[in-house]
Amino acid sequence: MPSLLIVDDLISIHEMLEAVISPTGYKTAFATDGEKGLVRYKAEKYDLVLADIDMKPMDGITLLKQLKAYDPTVVVIIMTAYASTESAIQALKFGAFDYLQKPFKVDELMQALKRGLEFRRTVLERETLGVAAPEVRAGDFEARLAGDSPKIKRLISQLKKLATAHTPVLISGEPGSGHEVAAELLHAAGTPAGSPLVPIDCRQVAPADIRSGLLGQNGAGGTWVQQAKGGTLLLQHLQNLPKDAQPEMISVIRNNAHIFRLVCTTEEDLEKLAEEGGFNEELFYRVAALPVHLPPLRERIEDLPLLLKEAAAKSVNPQFDARQVEFAADALAALRAYRWPGNQAEFSQTISRLVAGTETRVITAAQLPLQLRELKDWPALADHLAAQEKEYIARALHACGGDKARAARALGIDVSRLG
Repeated sequence: MPSLLIVDDLISIHEMLEAVISPTGYKTAFATDGEKGLVRYKAEKYDLVLADIDMKPMDGITLLKQLKAYDPTVVVIIMTAYASTESAIQALKFGAFDYLQKPFKVDELMQALKRGLEFRRTVLERETLGVAAPEVRAGDFEARLAGDSPKIKRLISQLKKLATAHTPVLISGEPGSGHEVAAELLHAAGTPAGSPLVPIDCRQVAPADIRSGLLGQNGAGGTWVQQAKGGTLLLQHLQNLPKDAQPEMISVIRNNAHIFRLVCTTEEDLEKLAEEGGFNEELFYRVAALPVHLPPLRERIEDLPLLLKEAAAKSVNPQFDARQVEFAADALAALRAYRWPGNQAEFSQTISRLVAGTETRVITAAQLPLQLRELKDWPALADHLAAQEKEYIARALHACGGDKARAARALGIDVSRLG
């Protein structure tokens, strides 16, 4: 029999809720304020807590915070006055599972309790089974998030702790800083082998597909939501989810929180965007229960040597083993000084091109892309144009299978210029 702790300072509310809830199979207990509610919960954990927001001496928000500090897995549903939407959103911010606005209908209450109980059971099942505990795949985190800097170690530690949680995770950070890698690690370490990972790129999905695939009808969720059952629903670039779809996405999350793990990624400060009216505030707090911030590459520059070695090892040079390629001191200094706006993605692409294209085993600053060099180290215009011409001719020859006459005709130049 599921247990429910009801915390409200009005005895009449206790009596009304008791009459409605007890016949449906719940074991109920009561407290008349937040302090008494906290004492009761510590004495005997309950499956669900239903608490009013406006109580003295300890209000519902304070109770929620203290319950979460004592037991992070607690499932709390907040009751609030109809006009107090702002308070309800605050409750979500501090970890409430859901909220009910008074006066609410009996079926709304029972549906909220049912969703909360299903979510609670999912959480307990994951804890009991120890599904893919992070320590089992500990090496995966270090292998895919290479680095020895304090920031990358802190990120790995945080992801390991969040891996088996069922609560939504919001991964934020600049473009190219590893959103997809972090999401894949959370999925792999937090769900049984073979569980579905359903990625949805909010930048590219057509409105009709958002309706059929994501939202469905009446908050039930579309085909993608059902495909994610037992696994992870990954919403990429969440800031691009159309504004008219955001309120309905709240219902999808409320109705399906127990069937999948929700992970979202964003390159923008969603909290600031929500405060400015550019993103639904309630949706933000529902998806950002467990925030993860990816540090930009320029803030962990000490990881560059390891990342350099990793990127070189994955490259292919037609003349010699790419792992033998080294970077001269001036090149290393330039790599460290550059701000890397595209972060690790830009770094890996840059190093791969350099290693694949170099004709010498030691790469100097003069061989780096112009944006990485100081202006004083830029080549003269004539030298730059000559190098560009040489590369263009080489590409034309390759496209023509080495046929100089054909390449010359295609380029509109005399064949003698091809050497």
